[in-house]
Amino acid sequence: MKSGALFDFVRRPRIPGGLSGLLSLLRPLDFAALALAVILCAGSAWLVYVREGGESRFVIWGGGVSWVYPAKTPRVLAVPGPLGDTVVELRDGRAWIVSSPCANQSCVASGSVARRGQWLACLPNRVMVSVEDGGEDGIDATTW
Repeated sequence: MKSGALFDFVRRPRIPGGLSGLLSLLRPLDFAALALAVILCAGSAWLVYVREGGESRFVIWGGGVSWVYPAKTPRVLAVPGPLGDTVVELRDGRAWIVSSPCANQSCVASGSVARRGQWLACLPNRVMVSVEDGGEDGIDATTW
């Protein structure tokens, strides 16, 4: 058995001329299909990540109820949960948890949210704050 015979099936065919030789093997419809694939990928990424549907809004869940507030309206809310009230502040298009009755306070230390798809949660108290755009309801790019 000669050396390397075991892996003969892995050998790639040689294309004369390197990349320019490869490009000479492609036909015009191959280029059209490649261009269409690039356009479709870029367009779908733009639809999911870039396009804004309207003004942002905050959706707050707690105590089995949800509330929706516009992002530009400043307010301080006491959101009920099984451990007590979680205080959420909305100001300047941002939302953050000011205080919570939970033991570890990681929700307070997590900072603020302002962009679509971001969220905050106080899991022990079952309170959640998320940022959504004000456009039509539909499929979004986040799952939790």
